[in-house]
Formats: sequence, structure tokens, C-alpha cells
Amino acid sequence: MHISFLLHNAYGIGGTIRTTFTLASTLAEQHDVEIVSVFRHRETPALGAPAGVRMSHLVDLRRSTPGFEGDEAAHARPASVFPRGDTRYRQYSRLTDSRLAAHLGALEADVVVGTRPGLNVHISRQARRGPVRVGQEHLTLESHSYRLRREMGHRYALLDAVTTVTEADARDYRSGMRLPGVRVEAIPNSVPEPSGPPADCDARWIVAAGRLHRVKRYDVLIRAFAEIAAARPEWRLRIYGAGDASGNEQRPLRALVEELGLRERVRLMGSADPMEKEWPKGSIAAVTSEREAFGMTIVEAMRCGVPVVATDCPHGPAEIIRDGEDGRLVPLGDTGAFAKALLGLIDDDGLRHRMGHAARVSAARFDPAPIAEQHERLFRELLARGSGGRSQSALRNAVHRSRGGVLDGVYALRHMASSAVRRGRG
Repeated sequence: MHISFLLHNAYGIGGTIRTTFTLASTLAEQHDVEIVSVFRHRETPALGAPAGVRMSHLVDLRRSTPGFEGDEAAHARPASVFPRGDTRYRQYSRLTDSRLAAHLGALEADVVVGTRPGLNVHISRQARRGPVRVGQEHLTLESHSYRLRREMGHRYALLDAVTTVTEADARDYRSGMRLPGVRVEAIPNSVPEPSGPPADCDARWIVAAGRLHRVKRYDVLIRAFAEIAAARPEWRLRIYGAGDASGNEQRPLRALVEELGLRERVRLMGSADPMEKEWPKGSIAAVTSEREAFGMTIVEAMRCGVPVVATDCPHGPAEIIRDGEDGRLVPLGDTGAFAKALLGLIDDDGLRHRMGHAARVSAARFDPAPIAEQHERLFRELLARGSGGRSQSALRNAVHRSRGGVLDGVYALRHMASSAVRRGRG
């Protein structure tokens, strides 16, 4: 298969970039895989180019690039295809509209995969007939604005499939959006096996990691740890992660550490990449988020043999952690319960070691190979039914419901024709 991924900016740093690189390089062991980045702002990808994957870009933002000056006028005009509700909207323009249209209209691939809502909309509206159209959701449906969800409801009906990273989010898509004939499939993110030895779970450190943002509720973690510090003074807490350049996220956390008298016990470590070198330094991982799209840090810690205590927030944690077997799930926002769960692992060395081993075994299901197989199976099944292999009545309904007028009608009819040709070949 020829599989083409469409990324916002493959040259930056982020969870979507990392997971796309991992999936693409794993699929490239058996297939022809490319990553097309809408933007490029540096010479080489910050995360390193994925092995075996061709990379290209549509818009080079480097001022020194020949020809950029001639593109500035078009890039200064607001986009008309990329949806306004997508948080990246201001970075898109008439230039990206035209570059994406040219790319998608000429793309010779079996499968084209979008990696954010705005790009999924482009694929639904502008991809040439033939390729299977897959839109990935790396966040959650409920995390998007009403304006974006409305646009997705109109445009996603012309996709062949939507993939989510949790079954909970897949259920939200199935129940919350009218997408007749569009396959909605939950396929989790993958995390490679760590290169170093696993944690021995004897170090007196609790470890947490993630961007310094209110949604991570590190204030809950610090307050819970204050209870631990009073009872078990030999234990310490490390929090890895960075906020914005202003330091606004870090200041209230430092103030809370000072207020609780934990200056010598809690360390704000800044960012660390990769984290696989840091998880084994701890014996317990802590996740106090009020919501998670998936929970990459949970899987990363488990793959390093570290048991995780996490809040049972919507979506990710409950689909990763088997409560009482390879980690603990705690009611959302309950500081006392979180401290109690931590203390249970601190005070029982045998339980901590057993859970650490169970976590490592359990997390193997998130290895890149089985996750890539799930994607490959989905792609093959969609190709077998034909791109847009839904009933003609479903596609006519999609055209009727779409607010894009004649243009989207044309794309839908092309989609129908492609489906008929493919079914005839099958």
C-alpha cells in the first residue's frame, strides 16, 4: 500500500508528531509511506526523520527560502477551506488552501490520513477520487468548540473512516455525530519499548510528567504529596514538564510548594526528552489530570515498569490501567483518595514490585507493531470495500447535509463514482 500522512508541521515537537512518526516508520517496514507536512520552519525534523519514510512539505516558512517573498501576499489572506474553529486556523491562509488543494488533487496513494480536524476537512473536500480517506482524532470530540464540531459534522460525512485513540471517544463520535457509512474505529497510540532497563521500584521517588497546564492539576498532586511527606519523609516528588515562555504556569506551583513547606521535597524539573530515561528513576508514576485525550505518559511509565496512580478522568486512563492489577485509578479531584492510593504503594514493597512488573507486561499491547497492524487491517478493509464504499443514498444524504454547496457535491459524486469503479474491480 501507498499510505500518505498529512501533518500540520512535522518539524516541530508534539504528541501528534511523535505518534505519527512512530506509526509511519512501523508501517514503512511493509508499505510505501510518506509524510507531507503543511509547514516547514527548520532544516530537519526536531524529533528526527522517521526511518524509511519519505518526507515533503507544502509551505516553507523560512524567510531565506527562495520564492517565499512571492508567497507572502497569499499567506497574509485568511484561509477559506481550513475551518475557523480549528485552533490552528490563524496559521492557515489562501496559500495553504491552494497548496493543499493542488497536493490532494494530484495525490496518487491508496490511503490518505489526516491528523487534525482542519486537515481532515481539507481531505474530505479536496482529495482526488480514489484514495481511502481517513481522519484521525488525536484529542477528543468534546474538546473541540461547537463551531468546529458543526463543521466536522458537515464535512466528515465524506470521509471513509475516523479513528480515535480511545473507545470512549469513539462512542462519542458514534452517538454525537451523524456520519452514515463512516467507519469509526478506536486505535490507541503506540509507545516503543524503552531502550534501557526497567525501574526496580526501590527508589523513593514519585514521578509525574506533562506540560504545566491547569488541566494536569499538579496542584492536586502537590497537596496529595504533602500528606505523603508528613507520613513518609524519605519520599520525594519530581514533576517534569514546561509551561510557556512567561513561566505563568510554573509560578503558582512553586508558590504552593513553598506554602506547604516542600521546597526540599518537590522538584520542578523542566522538560525532558525522552522521558524513558527518567521514568525508571522513580518507583511510582502519578497522573492527576482532570481530562486526558489518551494518556501517553501513563503508557510510557508502564512500559518502563513503573506502576501508575491516575485519576479516573474521562477517556484514557481507564482504558489503559487495570485498577488494582497494574496501577490504581482514583476518583477525579479527590486529593485524599489520591494520597491514600500513593501511600498504599509506598508502604507495600511487594505490591509495588508486582504492579510494576504487571504494568510492563500489560503495556506491551501498545507496542508499535500491534498498533500498526490495527491501522493496516482498517486500511485493507476500507480498500476492499472501495473508497467511499457506502451506499449511494448515504452519500447523497452527505451531499445534502453538507453546507459546502456545489463544490462539495462534486467531490461527493466523484467519491461515489470511485466507489462504483472499485466495487466493479473487486
